[in-house]
Amino acid sequence: MPYLTIFTCPKPFTNPHIAIIQRNAIRSWLAMDADVEVLLLGDEEGLAETAAELGAHHIREVQRNRYGTPLVSSLFDLARQHSGSPYLAFVNTDILLMIDFLQSTRLAARRFEKFLLVGQRYDLDVPELLDFRDGWAERLRARCREQGRLHPAGGSDYFIFPRDCYTHIPPLTVGRAGWDNWMIYWARRNGWRVIDATHSIQVIHQDHDYSHLPQGKPHYRLPESAENVQIGGGKRTIFTLQDAEFRMVSGMIVPIRPSWKKFWREVEIFPLVHLHSAALAHFTFALFHPRKAWQELRAWVASRRSKSRKHPIPTGE
Repeated sequence: MPYLTIFTCPKPFTNPHIAIIQRNAIRSWLAMDADVEVLLLGDEEGLAETAAELGAHHIREVQRNRYGTPLVSSLFDLARQHSGSPYLAFVNTDILLMIDFLQSTRLAARRFEKFLLVGQRYDLDVPELLDFRDGWAERLRARCREQGRLHPAGGSDYFIFPRDCYTHIPPLTVGRAGWDNWMIYWARRNGWRVIDATHSIQVIHQDHDYSHLPQGKPHYRLPESAENVQIGGGKRTIFTLQDAEFRMVSGMIVPIRPSWKKFWREVEIFPLVHLHSAALAHFTFALFHPRKAWQELRAWVASRRSKSRKHPIPTGE
């Protein structure tokens, strides 16, 4: 039985460059180790043929929202149903992985029963199909040292966790903003250890445009992103790597170094993480960010007024 199942929901293989980087990513996962299996989810064009060619498992039936975008909850449920691995990892299909991905999973599992491994990525331009013959990982690391760029600590491209975590997920949509932030929030809320593995797992994102998305807009500008934020509990649940508790570095897992910024952030999110109170979370946010809180309140009031004008309450006459 594999130790780790990597699952993902690829885009259609119709765009030549998207097809190249997705094939590169999947092949890097399959080349990692015999203890890793790969599960490809969805019925996008070209997916079945690619899965059969590369030797990955393929499941067609994925639940979607009204826009046709796959639901995160469906992807995670399918991964559990079609694998027996004790550990699961969702990875975006433009991400190249190497053996440190599996090694870091084993390290976290030895230390904690429940955990979430996340981290920053490196951005790299990869216009061609990669050569996965002997030495491919060393060549890739050297190329990344020369040409790669460490991406800011914003969105997350991978999540590693025990299979009995994330069994109840709201109807968030994959590939849109907000759901990756919710993943970190939900781990903190449940007391699972959130580990920043940036310095132990080198994940490489292959650059691409947004032509595969509606009107070619970045995902954070799509209506589904705003819906994701609301479904996930609102803006207070937008957690990032700054909300990790531990760092993985040099084969060790150590607490995040104390700082005043980290201390006050923990104070700010305490009501949400430990008391599970959204009302108190809004209060502490307003306490720490009064200007932002005032702007949010004004936007909320304006939105309510706009809705009331569009849908006036009947007078009964």
